[in-house]
Amino acid sequence: MKLRAIFVVSTLWLLTSGVAVSAGKEAAGQMVDSGSFGVFMNGKRVATETFSIRQSGGASTTSAQVKAVIRYEWRELSPGKSALVIVPNNEFLIERITQNPGDKPAEQPFLMPNTSVVLDNNFLVHRQVLAWRYLASSCAHDAGPMRCGPAQFGAIIPQERTSTRVNVQPVGEEKVKIRDTERQLLRINIKSDDDEWALWLDPQDHYKLLRVVKAGANTEVVRD
Repeated sequence: MKLRAIFVVSTLWLLTSGVAVSAGKEAAGQMVDSGSFGVFMNGKRVATETFSIRQSGGASTTSAQVKAVIRYEWRELSPGKSALVIVPNNEFLIERITQNPGDKPAEQPFLMPNTSVVLDNNFLVHRQVLAWRYLASSCAHDAGPMRCGPAQFGAIIPQERTSTRVNVQPVGEEKVKIRDTERQLLRINIKSDDDEWALWLDPQDHYKLLRVVKAGANTEVVRD
């Protein structure tokens, strides 16, 4: 994860399809998750991310530091004033980037389906939304233990103006110590061309994301 200065972001996914579409008004609904993640490098806290996820009309709205709207939008507040937005373009996606207010946006089309997920480098909560989508689409929820198989998703990385394929691999339940308390958590691994993350979700609390480790980076993220 890359750490930026001060920025805001807002987005909406339909968890069953991953579509990012626009309606342009404030979302309301039931709060399904909120909290914060502490980001630690070499054991030292270097950043905190706060987030909330609301559910309304079958959709889930994810916001970080700002109220949500129903499309993906990122805006830098300091030191620069750059902004970007990702919207559907027929069956695909297009990103529009503005370096300064008033500039003509540069366009970056993606030959990726509009069901692709957005994985912003700046926000860990996007990994939780991806994990929930994976659990809904690739796991059997019959009687008995949940059974999951490997899956692949298309993803857009907005700040890099690139797209990628993300592979999700189930590992199974593991005992993990979170703030001196041992928890039984579900682990999944997420791997793209450039990054690999291990995620631990709480099956006793709606599979909320509790811990993230980025391979080879001495970076650990723990829910506060």
